[in-house]
Amino acid sequence: LQPHFTVVGTHALYAYEAAAGVRIVERALATQDVDLLWDARKRVQFVTDLARTEAGSILRMLQQVDRSFQRKEDQAETAVNDRGFEVDFLRRMQEQDDPHPFRFSNDEDDLWPVQARRAGLLTQAPPFRYPVIATDGSMAMMNTIAPTAFVEFKLWLASSAPNRPELKRRRDRSQAEIVQAMLDAGILIDEQ
Repeated sequence: LQPHFTVVGTHALYAYEAAAGVRIVERALATQDVDLLWDARKRVQFVTDLARTEAGSILRMLQQVDRSFQRKEDQAETAVNDRGFEVDFLRRMQEQDDPHPFRFSNDEDDLWPVQARRAGLLTQAPPFRYPVIATDGSMAMMNTIAPTAFVEFKLWLASSAPNRPELKRRRDRSQAEIVQAMLDAGILIDEQ
């Protein structure tokens, strides 16, 4: 299901640092969640691909990686494991014939992607794909957004997002500045 999700938010920094050949300071990467953007425009193909998996639902797929993942109470878009790590599923605001609400599968316990402000811009952002390596040495291809789109979105979060806590605003601005500095130095290139 990798083509159906785009890593947005803090975890995108792992792809940018790998592409630039640098290490970003840990406090800029500190987060207890990953945000996965789902593209509602490709819902028919997604439903078909999900049905072909052994898991049959997004929650059960996460549980194949870590059995402790459960849907977070009162947040149908979030799965959380026993260490408190969260996986949030986002989608653009409803447009045209987008179904809303939308549950990923017919499984009553499955997750529902939540509509997020300005996620439509992220859905349309140029893609950025780069291999990342985990601390245990395993590798994966990360699908994220182009670094300039990341900077633009993080600066919006830092300055204009409603009800954003000040601590998160400062982290958003810092992350935008880090990625912009890599772009300005020419060690990170937007196009691949």
